[in-house]
Amino acid sequence: MRGIVGLSAQRASAIFVSVWLLACGLALAQAQAASAPASGFVRPSVTAVRIEPSEAPTIDGDLSDPVWEKAAVLDQFIQKNPNPGEPATEKTIVRILYDENNLYFGVYNYDSNPDAIIARSMSRDGPLYTTDSFVIQLDPLQTRHNAQSFEVGASGGRVDEVEQNNTQEIDQWNAIWIARVKRVPDGWTAEVSIPFRSLSYDPTKPNWGFDFRRRIYHKNEQVYWSGWNPTLEFTNLSQNGDLLGIHDTRRGIGLDVQVYGRLQAKHDWSKPGDGAGITFTGGGNAFYKIVPGLTDTLTVNPDFSDAPLDVRQVNTTRFSLFTPETRDFFLQDVAQFEFGGRNFGRNSQDRTNNNARPFFSRNIGLSSGVPVSLIVGDKLSGSYAGFDIGALAVLTDKTPTSNGQVLSVVRVTHPIFSESKVGFVFTNGDPTGLSRNTLVGGDFQYLNSHLFGGNDVIQADGYYERSSSNKNGDDDSFAFSLNFPNEPWRADIVAKQVGKNFTPALGFINRTDMRQYQGTVAHLDRYRGTYLNQFEVGTDYFFVTDLHDRLESRENDIYVRAQSRIGDEIMGKVLSDFEMVPVPADPTKPFKIAGKVPVLPGKYDWYNFDVRLRTFNGRRLSVSEEIICCSFYNGDSFHSILTVTYRPNAYFEFVPTWDANLIHLPTGDVDIHLFSVDSVVNFTPDMQLALQVQFDNISKGFGFSARYRWEYQPGNEIFVGLGQAAIIQNNQLIAQTSLLTIRLGHTFRF
Repeated sequence: MRGIVGLSAQRASAIFVSVWLLACGLALAQAQAASAPASGFVRPSVTAVRIEPSEAPTIDGDLSDPVWEKAAVLDQFIQKNPNPGEPATEKTIVRILYDENNLYFGVYNYDSNPDAIIARSMSRDGPLYTTDSFVIQLDPLQTRHNAQSFEVGASGGRVDEVEQNNTQEIDQWNAIWIARVKRVPDGWTAEVSIPFRSLSYDPTKPNWGFDFRRRIYHKNEQVYWSGWNPTLEFTNLSQNGDLLGIHDTRRGIGLDVQVYGRLQAKHDWSKPGDGAGITFTGGGNAFYKIVPGLTDTLTVNPDFSDAPLDVRQVNTTRFSLFTPETRDFFLQDVAQFEFGGRNFGRNSQDRTNNNARPFFSRNIGLSSGVPVSLIVGDKLSGSYAGFDIGALAVLTDKTPTSNGQVLSVVRVTHPIFSESKVGFVFTNGDPTGLSRNTLVGGDFQYLNSHLFGGNDVIQADGYYERSSSNKNGDDDSFAFSLNFPNEPWRADIVAKQVGKNFTPALGFINRTDMRQYQGTVAHLDRYRGTYLNQFEVGTDYFFVTDLHDRLESRENDIYVRAQSRIGDEIMGKVLSDFEMVPVPADPTKPFKIAGKVPVLPGKYDWYNFDVRLRTFNGRRLSVSEEIICCSFYNGDSFHSILTVTYRPNAYFEFVPTWDANLIHLPTGDVDIHLFSVDSVVNFTPDMQLALQVQFDNISKGFGFSARYRWEYQPGNEIFVGLGQAAIIQNNQLIAQTSLLTIRLGHTFRF
């Protein structure tokens, strides 16, 4: 690959430091493994019990149905936190049944102090991580890296999500399923019914990947049936157990049809006499399982009015910001389209790790920042003949700069070495319509979750991709990452190159002509039976050069983190930053902080302190605060991010956030303030009102969103949305656009 040969001393030293740091971590872990007996991971399994549909339990949270006596039983659970490897402090009994239509779980969550159970979230897809809950993880194809998760809270709230590539969780994914809970004198109980029609699986394969996790939140305790290794993230499925014996299920013809009718009123206050703008639109989605593990999804006139407001951001860098996808159609089966492993999956909003992403679905439906309607789209996702497949084609409406066009992406992977996979990606099209653009790429993602014969884990991810554009020509990007996420030592390195003319028109790119090096080494100690539960020290490094190995950006830090037994946490960092300015497009011109204060061309070094405090969010009132002080380029800066969360009960939630960045440079001053309030009123587990308010003083833009949703039957809902955009200037609110949406949706299953 171009650029690999002829390393400069700086670049060679960076790679040497990365490899040396990782080698130190590996050597220490190997020494520990040699001095202690290997634990040896044994994958547990359980065989589900089949019943007749006439015997199916009534899903009401009451476990008195006689059929539960026939069920397979799990009752041995191990702590993952706070004391990994020790038995759970509270008893949990999980019963498993299935018939030809559904998979059933009956869960008895015993608690020796039932009055302490935290039950403060009833929302559909709400923050169940702040309450007592349990999670069912299903990996029907035994991929060991992708799964569908179903979480139930003690108040009846439900969350369903996709665990993607052992690194990310996508909670916008939704399925049709039922769960009900009941408080009992010695804890709480729950019943869950998951239709087989809601799952992608191969009925010829009776054995599935499976795990069960319970969160006993008033003790800040998490217990697992199988994957209790503390070095594994919740999204890592490599040590999940097995659910055996699923056979002779009925899925009908494999067709779900969701139809909707939408009445919408839109008024532009800047246009006199604009009127109400009332329109009626119909549309929907059709999901057809071509073969058992492969689903084709057709969407016509998709409606995105239920998407939440985007996270409001003000740019203080030279490079464009990354905004995550929120639209349901593109988030369904999103795991099938991931590429490059940890090179892109470490933090969904991290601009450095998302740079050069080959496919970014937010580009579909936007042209130069202007929304574009989608007329029709078709998506193929799932598995066939041992291959994981994701393919998408969308026809967009015409824009002022282009006619309607077809945008497409294909992603295929194949498992190798048990836990690893190899694949390729192909994209075609430019959302602006101003160029012809294609991209091809390949990647290899290696995982070994039984390193040294024990529970240690090692990951390695590499990719190569090349773009072709009739405007910018051809160029490439490639990267390699190595991760050792274990205890007490962990280490992680990433090396990435992006060519000067690399142009993924359907991806995300905000920095070209660069080489990036990134790494972490940390040591974690755990304490048992004391107030202090975790103590970690570590160092991170990040720097970027151009393709001639000239340093452009650097950020190094040393940090200390401590966490209490209940979950309060504090972290302190010392950071050292370097930036070489100019703007890439024109070396003679400065760039402007928040579009206002110029930063002149030159070299800048500065140091900062970063202190973060987070209180245990199982309390009624919890606080998260981060302060970064006190330098920025050749000036001063004070950056504070304060979030207060108030959850007095399961029915109400109020979360204000204030992000203040006060910047004073020799070339001028700018004070940046971003305010947001997210609030939820839960009437029942199936009926919520979500409210959002946002404002920033740079654009002076004000946004308000109210979304009422009632799922009166699984798959069938009433949605009412109200949105208001405005400008707040000189203490006056100047309305811009008002939007009212009423939508009725119904799902037909065949």
